[in-house]
Amino acid sequence: MKQQLLKRFEEVFGDVNGAKVYFAPGRVNLIGEHTDYNGGHVFPCALTIGTYAVARLREDDKLCLYSMNFEASGVGESKLSDIEEKVQGDWRNYPKGMVWAFGVKGYQVTKGMDILFFGNIPNGSGLSSSASIEVLTGYILKDLFGFAVSNQDIALIGQFSENNYNGVNCGIMDQFAIAMGKKDSAIFLDTADLSYEYAPIALAGAKIVILNTNKKRGLGDSKYNERRSECEMALSELQKKIDIKTLGDLTEEEFEANKDAIADANRVKRAKHAVYENRRTIKAVEALKNNDLTLFGKLMVASHDSLRDDYEVTGIELDTLVEEALKQPGVIGARMTGAGFGGCAVSIVKEEAVEAFIKNVGDAYLAKIGYAADFYVVEIGDGPTVL
Repeated sequence: MKQQLLKRFEEVFGDVNGAKVYFAPGRVNLIGEHTDYNGGHVFPCALTIGTYAVARLREDDKLCLYSMNFEASGVGESKLSDIEEKVQGDWRNYPKGMVWAFGVKGYQVTKGMDILFFGNIPNGSGLSSSASIEVLTGYILKDLFGFAVSNQDIALIGQFSENNYNGVNCGIMDQFAIAMGKKDSAIFLDTADLSYEYAPIALAGAKIVILNTNKKRGLGDSKYNERRSECEMALSELQKKIDIKTLGDLTEEEFEANKDAIADANRVKRAKHAVYENRRTIKAVEALKNNDLTLFGKLMVASHDSLRDDYEVTGIELDTLVEEALKQPGVIGARMTGAGFGGCAVSIVKEEAVEAFIKNVGDAYLAKIGYAADFYVVEIGDGPTVL
């Protein structure tokens, strides 16, 4: 892979003198969805698929960006002084946003760069291709300019960039999972205070299979921001009655005792999901520590049901994948993952059943939806690195 990337960099930018090769993973969230901006817990892991880059410094102030995934759009050039100028719907807004965000945070990028990107995360799949590019760009900036930032700092700057440059009001989970990834472990992260622990994922005889609906979605134009504001409104209504900082502070019992403070039935459902999903995530990690994969699987299914019924972010494509997955022998659990509205589901499947699982779910999905789903058997990998 490294040699292929360097060869393409040479073809695009003329030579490879001074160029270095980098990688940042994608991520999948095993459980804890739409809790990260509600002060709850999440349980994501980094993947061995992700985004690669070849990068080097220039002597001028031009930022020259090229993607092997969007070759038709060629090399995009912008001056560092014009970094705030965005092009609607352009992938380059993610790396440009990071250069801008580093500057805002006091880490001034003083030279231009040539950067070639290549991602093997399906675009728009919900496996965090955008956060992967952000963390990767941050890691490149840290390395090339010698900035004194930690990987956790890079995650926070990535979230800041996504919120303020790209206009998506995301939580910290995606950038954190990618920047802090650890092989064969998921990250049990409390988004309220960023305390975290690594939990080894011992899936004896089972595999993580990701199911891609192939329904494209963009976070900025989905109902993501709407859901977030519904939760914020519900929280402010609850705060008039009880002393809490986030929805993640509540147990299920406390929520049920106080939910009458929320004036709108839809907001009650949104807040209920945030509270119950947070508690499910805590129970799921406990189940893994006790080697109880069966309970972990049941909590995954309950998570999907809540995302479908209370949070209403699934849709026919994700629901079909999960329903068909749960009919198959050897399936321990399945749920939608990511923001929803398309994207991916994640399942845990016994190794000997994986092949039949992919065929059966794929056939049923094609018959019902009219186009094919894609399947990836994935491994849990490390965070960003120089190759």
